Amino acid sequence: MPKNSKVTQREHSNEHVTESVADLLAHEEPVDYKRSVLNVTGETWDKQKDGEEELDAENRPAWNSKLQYILAQIGYSVGLGNVWRFPYLCQKNGGGAYLVPYLVLLIIIGLPLFFLELAVGQRIRRGSIGVWNYICPRLGGIGYASCLVCFFVGLYYNVIIGWSIFYFFKSFQYPLPWSECPIVKNGSVAIVETECERSSATTYFWYRETLDISNSISESGGLNWKMTLCLLVAWSLVGLAMIKGIQSSGKVMYFSSLFPYVVLVCFLVRGLLLRGAVDGIMHMFTPKLDKMLDPQVWREAATQVFFALGLGFGGVIAFSSYNKQDNNCHFDATLVSFINFFTSVLATLVVFAVLGFKANIMNEKCVVENAEKILGYLNTNVLSHDLIPPHVNFSHLTAKDYNEMYRVIMTVKEGHFKELGLDACLLEDELNKSVQGTGLAFIAFTEAMTHFPASPFWSVMFFLMLINLGLGSMIGTMSGITTPIIDTFKVRKEVFTVGCCIFAFMVGLIFVQRSGNYFVTMFDDYSATLPLTVVVILENIAVAWIYGTKKFMQELTEMLGFRPYQFYYYTWKYVSPICMAVLMTASIIQLGVSPPGYSAWIREEAAEKFLFYPTWAMAILISLIILASLPLPLVFILRQFHLVSDGSNALSVTYKKGRMMKDISNLEDNDETRFILSKVPSETPSPMPTHRSYLGPGSNSPMEMSSAPNGRYGSGYLLASTPESEL
Repeated sequence: MPKNSKVTQREHSNEHVTESVADLLAHEEPVDYKRSVLNVTGETWDKQKDGEEELDAENRPAWNSKLQYILAQIGYSVGLGNVWRFPYLCQKNGGGAYLVPYLVLLIIIGLPLFFLELAVGQRIRRGSIGVWNYICPRLGGIGYASCLVCFFVGLYYNVIIGWSIFYFFKSFQYPLPWSECPIVKNGSVAIVETECERSSATTYFWYRETLDISNSISESGGLNWKMTLCLLVAWSLVGLAMIKGIQSSGKVMYFSSLFPYVVLVCFLVRGLLLRGAVDGIMHMFTPKLDKMLDPQVWREAATQVFFALGLGFGGVIAFSSYNKQDNNCHFDATLVSFINFFTSVLATLVVFAVLGFKANIMNEKCVVENAEKILGYLNTNVLSHDLIPPHVNFSHLTAKDYNEMYRVIMTVKEGHFKELGLDACLLEDELNKSVQGTGLAFIAFTEAMTHFPASPFWSVMFFLMLINLGLGSMIGTMSGITTPIIDTFKVRKEVFTVGCCIFAFMVGLIFVQRSGNYFVTMFDDYSATLPLTVVVILENIAVAWIYGTKKFMQELTEMLGFRPYQFYYYTWKYVSPICMAVLMTASIIQLGVSPPGYSAWIREEAAEKFLFYPTWAMAILISLIILASLPLPLVFILRQFHLVSDGSNALSVTYKKGRMMKDISNLEDNDETRFILSKVPSETPSPMPTHRSYLGPGSNSPMEMSSAPNGRYGSGYLLASTPESEL
């Protein structure tokens, strides 16, 4: 609060202050509420600037329909992680038992925080920078940190779309190019490529044909021109979808959000008809209840909930800011959260139906190969024919017969069994081979599809689905950058969008060199997790503890037309901050316990090998975390010591188009009472016109009180559908 303000004079001196805001309002001449501005600080009213603010609020783009908005939020929240991360976590952490902690944490962390972001975006109608500047200027760095994290994530996320584009175009041929190992000529002799023979056709195609990967992150190897072109196509698609804001991206969402569901349903129907699909699904959902007591399971479930809904990125706030003020965002939050959950379950069914089929294929292959070994040992008298059960027929050997024969040989030849080199060929072992991320999409799933009838069709559908899933998430991620920047700095939408995509493409070239996959892993593991957790904790604190949960609930009541459940009051104020703090602590401990490293593909060994990051890569890794978090303390310091303006130095009452807003600096609740009523609480307030009467903080009037002691530094009375942000 400025030292020369009348409120400060009243609190710190004996000098009599004759007028309060109530007096000023009472003696004010009749005004045109649609055009007039009362400024008690004596500042000159900038009519042109005020008109621009009103025009900006009126002309803010809006969704064409509620369906378009819901599809946009679904397209943003449902992404690649639902398809290749959730099934892996479900398998790793107890099968069906994993759904219990996930659902519990979705309800107590995911849904409340998702609702919070939707509500503040819709209420304030600004991007993330404007929203957090409005709620708490000292925590205005939240918006800038969100933009930086969105930029980091967008850089590598679009590379994954580029990979999918490459596979999509390669799918238009039969047989699929990753179905067989290539033949190379060594003089007059044709032999199978050694790297492929020692791994598999799909693995070879991924690491050598697609990425042409180097042996370590230190070996750059130059640009991979095929991936560079695919990345250019990916950024072009994103730029075209974003060029007109929600007018263009909203239309794209009709296809990019709905098409993945069509593909998933088709794959589920086809998968259930495959031999062995039931084995995969049964393995998937067989609960391992002991896993529910493992804290690591709950940590991973919380992290997945956190990222599945896109919390902290700013995309949720950006999309919500284009809504009408009376939109039921509570319904939206519940609907999108549970659609996200059921999409993950649907994707899990599809993945394990297909992997069950693949496991049966691989198990049969294992049985055939090992049966040939046994026949060789029988012919060379290494094994006696007496060891083979009489009902076993080698020409039609089943997995059950092989397992029986395997146990007999292992029992009789116990001392020399390892020398025989026989495998158990258990279906359970194949199903337990956990794969996630690129390993699932570009190796395991592609290998399974080579065994499908009409495999090119299914491959085209699968990778087109991945492109659309990625594109929907990228539109939301880029909106987390473009919306707040355009709102705050009033740059031209088209120019900024094109410039942002070109700049991101240039920086993204680091991901399409031969060692680029290792940088994708680094950014995926470290650029977002910790900074976003801090961002969401501060968002929660800013609303629940600084702005005030009661005031926020009252505003929601007036905005929605009904009072949200008390459940949200307690989760916002206590449960969510505590859970997020525990998650942040666990993430920090995990970073300390697990040394930063990556899985490198060693060409000579045709196998993956875990390597630690070199010193320079560690410096990049740490810089990513620091840079993404830097706006938080930086903005706080700048505004704490008044090095930049936060709009809190004005005591003003403003009337605009039927709404009134007032900013008061650094007033406690008792100070507000004295300030509004009179010099001392016992005095009678000055008479005020009926249409401007103050009804008190407990009133159910449409006039609302919203204070942010550490943020907007005061209390505002809003009769409005759109609050103004002083940025």
